[in-house]
Amino acid sequence: MTTLLIADLHLHPGAPDITDGFLRWLDEHARGADALYILGDFFEAWIGDDLLDLAGHEPTGNADLAARIARALKRLADDGTALYLMHGNRDFLLGRRFADEAGASLLPDPAVVELGGKRVLLMHGDSLCTRDEAYQTFRAQARHPLWQEQVLSMPIDQRLALARQLREQSGEATSNKAEDIMDVTPDEVARVMAEHGVTTLIHGHTHRPAVHELEVDDQPARRFVLGDWQPGRGWEIVIEDDGEPELRAFSL
Repeated sequence: MTTLLIADLHLHPGAPDITDGFLRWLDEHARGADALYILGDFFEAWIGDDLLDLAGHEPTGNADLAARIARALKRLADDGTALYLMHGNRDFLLGRRFADEAGASLLPDPAVVELGGKRVLLMHGDSLCTRDEAYQTFRAQARHPLWQEQVLSMPIDQRLALARQLREQSGEATSNKAEDIMDVTPDEVARVMAEHGVTTLIHGHTHRPAVHELEVDDQPARRFVLGDWQPGRGWEIVIEDDGEPELRAFSL
């Protein structure tokens, strides 16, 4: 039994090399896997599932990309791979319609699943960065159902403009923040792992791939951080049968 986990592809029309590399990875590597978990920021931005209605008629290319990715995932699901999608800080408006068209299930953040014979906590990772107080304030607002309902009621062109504005603001804010503020808070990691009764955590978001050793309730524990995909390189975690998670970088 093979389980694959990825995160932070940030797919968008301006990065065709990553899209093409991901589609090759699906066909050449993911096909035949028992399960694939995508732990957030799959897309650089997501303005609502009705974007799929504009495939072939939307000038930015976002709609065509969304439809193309949904079809590719559906082929994988139809071949027997269980697909799971988790929201990230860029694509938190991904909805059930896209998941259905992709043959995937939406996974809550956080989620505890059994992988390799043990309980594993899966997260996107942004909620662990508690020292970034400004972002956590925005996160609480953006995850509120009323805020999302208001945004999704806007015309699509306005939502596209809003997504561009939020990305620009995020880039400006990130450039002015200390590196440690944008990383996870160690105490929060230990607290969340203890709360869920696990010794293994897998997440993305920080773009700092690594395996961290720590202690949770006086037990040895590990935190696996997935890397973000670039035009020439992707990151995955592979779990075989009852084995341990293995973090791997690979060429696209």
